Amino acid sequence: MSSALLAWKSVIGERTEAHLILAGTSRMFSLVDGQTWAIGRGEGCAVLLDSRSVSRLHALIQRRDSGDYYLVDLGSRNGSFVNGRRVSLPLRLRDGDQIVVAEQELIFHRGTTNLPVFGYEASDRNLPTETLLAPSLTTIVVVDIRDFTPLARTVSEALLSQTIGTWFLRVGQVAERWGSWARQYIGDAVMAVWVHKNASAIGGDLERALRAVCDINLATREVSRTLPLPGPLRIGAGISTGPAVLGGTDYTALGETVNAAFRLEAATKVIGSSVALGQGAYDALGALQARVFRKCEVQLKGYESPATAWATSFEDLERSMGSRTV
Repeated sequence: MSSALLAWKSVIGERTEAHLILAGTSRMFSLVDGQTWAIGRGEGCAVLLDSRSVSRLHALIQRRDSGDYYLVDLGSRNGSFVNGRRVSLPLRLRDGDQIVVAEQELIFHRGTTNLPVFGYEASDRNLPTETLLAPSLTTIVVVDIRDFTPLARTVSEALLSQTIGTWFLRVGQVAERWGSWARQYIGDAVMAVWVHKNASAIGGDLERALRAVCDINLATREVSRTLPLPGPLRIGAGISTGPAVLGGTDYTALGETVNAAFRLEAATKVIGSSVALGQGAYDALGALQARVFRKCEVQLKGYESPATAWATSFEDLERSMGSRTV
């Protein structure tokens, strides 16, 4: 029996709270205080790993309101794996799971105070059941923190990991509540996917995505108020509607619609607005929502010709959505 497994078994007999064990050592990382724990080689990480192959902010452990723990990869270069499977989107951890971060191996123990949950939880209603779907009609929302690089240079690594971890947690909760099929975390951005199974219901689905964008902005402001940051966090959002290929195994969306959403988010910095919609998303909206957007011609990165974007502010979007119910 390996020394890591012996250490893990001995700890189980002595402790009841959730924790990680670093394989080959007796090092234990407690997962008790707080809701998020950063994994990386940066000094502020709760799970500090001494390896150049590990990113400074590599991954996060999140504890949801249900008491379940999830692993979130932060777009790391060398990836995060659970039981040999690469993690693209937040993955729920089960007792005894093997987590590999670059070449570092960790063993997750849930703790005897929180018994494992078997079967699917309520939030799994938004996840795909197919291993690989044919191209589907989707709405892709990309939300990105503005001026994240200057922020990272200004605050401590501990505060930076707390900020990004808290923000990811809140964004994921909001997107899930409004029916997102899946979420992907990429650096300092989040991509959320809505799948339109019924073309006649696309307007209602898109309204849910827009409500999620409004609530993400409110959650971002709340994170700014609760953490000692040098200034308020600001975000931009790009929204694109069209066909995308959905991979059920990693809950991944691929295709031109995804690329356009990222480019539209980047374009918000140029056109001076917080939210930018592509033409497909704009066409799917009802007349009331459409009135809050202004038409812009933008040069999206990677596109030869200028594209039409429809821009608005979070404030105008919130006012438009506030009195309506979905």
